[in-house]
Amino acid sequence: MTTKSSLTAGNFVWGLARFVLLAVLFFIFFAMGGSLVGPALPDTVAEPGPFSQMTGIYIVSAASALVVILMILSSRWHGWKLMLTMSVTYYVMVTFLMQIEAWYFLYGLTIGPDLMPLLFLQGLPVAFIFIPLAVIILGRARKPVNPIEETPIVPMSVQEWGWKLAAIALAYVVLYFTAGYYIAWLNPDVRAFYGEPGDPRTFIGQMIHVFTTDPWLTPFQILRALIWAACALPVLRGSRWPRGATALVVALMFSVPQNIGHLMPNSLIPINSVRISHLIETASSTFVFGLIVSGLLFPKHREVREAQPRARAKEVHLPV
Repeated sequence: MTTKSSLTAGNFVWGLARFVLLAVLFFIFFAMGGSLVGPALPDTVAEPGPFSQMTGIYIVSAASALVVILMILSSRWHGWKLMLTMSVTYYVMVTFLMQIEAWYFLYGLTIGPDLMPLLFLQGLPVAFIFIPLAVIILGRARKPVNPIEETPIVPMSVQEWGWKLAAIALAYVVLYFTAGYYIAWLNPDVRAFYGEPGDPRTFIGQMIHVFTTDPWLTPFQILRALIWAACALPVLRGSRWPRGATALVVALMFSVPQNIGHLMPNSLIPINSVRISHLIETASSTFVFGLIVSGLLFPKHREVREAQPRARAKEVHLPV
């Protein structure tokens, strides 16, 4: 009993030490990426958030590091395959998807031509330096002694891919506009920030206004929904965890790293009320969306059974 308790305590301490180390490393590479865009940021003074600047960075680092740890530990892959897939997935999911939306809404408002390309460079240190280091620190750089056998995945037909991707696109658009209206757009500070002060339209009226004045927004969000789904595939197809736990990992990786930064002052969205509204709006909707994507795209594995030849009745002849 004592030995078992000692091992459990030792594992906890070792796990906690690795978590702290990874949070510190995330902080370093996050700051490195921030230094790339710092000189080009607008001079607008941002309102303080609910936490001080340093406390906000600590929260962002710890929460984001935890998501990366879950992404790595849930996978049955290892080595360069794990490093590359998680790095690309994280970059596309956290930097590319977020910055193309920033380009769509904020270009010309708080983002200029000098800043826009730097925003895409900002996420490179975390994605392509921190994540490979995390794979090594978490002991997943080498093939384990007793690797988990990969059972074949049952392929989906073209028709199944078609209706599932259509359902994913529809779910994202519904969540995007519903959360956007009822959580963010009803905040008068949000409407004023985007140039539409005054009383809000009804939900139907707002949707008609969006479809008629901004016809490209819906196709743009459908494209983003499909990219989100593509980001989920490496985690879903490589997972060694059951469906529910994997779905939780995908939901967290869709909702936490991209949005938790709204807790900190940001000159691109200088009004704290607007940042918090967007935090609640996008974190809740993308979390639910991650669960939906996981439910639709979690792979079915073909059962592998050893061939068992049928026993044949044989006549037994006893010697006389």
